[in-house]
Amino acid sequence: MNEMRSIAADSEIEAPSPPSRRGPSQIALMVSLPLVLIAAGLYFWLTSGRTVSTDNAQINAHVVEVSSEVAGRVTEVFVTENQQVRKGDLLFRLDAEPYRIALLQAEAAVGNAELNVAQLQSTYHAKEADTQKSASDVSLARDTFRRQQELLAHGFTTRANYDAAKAGLSAAQAQQASARSEAESARAVLATRNGAHPQIEAAVAMRDKARFDLSRTEVRAPIEGRISQADKLQPGSIAVQMLPMVNIVSDRGYWIDANFKETQLDRIRVGQRADIEVDAMPGRTLHGHVVGINAGTGSQFSLLPPQNATGNWVKVTQRVPVRIQIDDKLDRPLVAGWSAHVTVHVAKD
Repeated sequence: MNEMRSIAADSEIEAPSPPSRRGPSQIALMVSLPLVLIAAGLYFWLTSGRTVSTDNAQINAHVVEVSSEVAGRVTEVFVTENQQVRKGDLLFRLDAEPYRIALLQAEAAVGNAELNVAQLQSTYHAKEADTQKSASDVSLARDTFRRQQELLAHGFTTRANYDAAKAGLSAAQAQQASARSEAESARAVLATRNGAHPQIEAAVAMRDKARFDLSRTEVRAPIEGRISQADKLQPGSIAVQMLPMVNIVSDRGYWIDANFKETQLDRIRVGQRADIEVDAMPGRTLHGHVVGINAGTGSQFSLLPPQNATGNWVKVTQRVPVRIQIDDKLDRPLVAGWSAHVTVHVAKD
């Protein structure tokens, strides 16, 4: 009896429970998941090959390195870091006193040159007068010689007087030649070019240079933009000629340099549309177009280009810069060097 009860109890325990019904959410998930996968696959199949993209891109802008064209000590600074400047604004000023003194010296040199030329003119006029006097002396000596020659032919003078008259004529002719040569030399020294004497022209050129150098002690902005790297520009610092003192980053003419893999360039063409996503501007897409493809890879124009003549060469996919012009009108200035993600639409419309 007890055995029958235990068997009955075991049968009740081992009896399987009835299957539970699936809820609506589970059914919806089972149905929607394949549909989502199918839709995603269809989307990638339809859009594949229509675009190429890269996240190796950055914003670039025109950067002008401003330097002084003359050397000197900085006396005044009129700009600060990130300050907006317009073309022609005064950036800094150098000590102008040495250049002001140089201008005074150059102006004095012009006066000395004019005085020298005036003295040369006086010398030339004196030589011209000597030439005229020597011509008169030659004419007188020639007449004396002819008279002595006639008198000697009739026996009314001595041979000594004749020889003296002949020698006097030769001396007068030699003096005339010397005076004429000296006059020609004085006139050559006075030769002018475009109506001015070379000495005066040289002095005037030096004066103009000194005046120009004085004006260059004030350094002005060559373009409109924002000041950058102005920390080293301080009163008392020494400005070395042609050594950059401050940078100006232009607020106009931004572009994107996108470095695409060489395997992606097959379908990129100038004029194709491009979408630009700037990392510093999340949620916003800028529009542009391709304006150029670089003629060399980035490594080719590096400071130390790769040399593969040894034979120990590992092939690495190269990247080629592609320039993208931004077409949208920007409501805020960008920053040169910002990272971006560029997508180029390469499919034919």
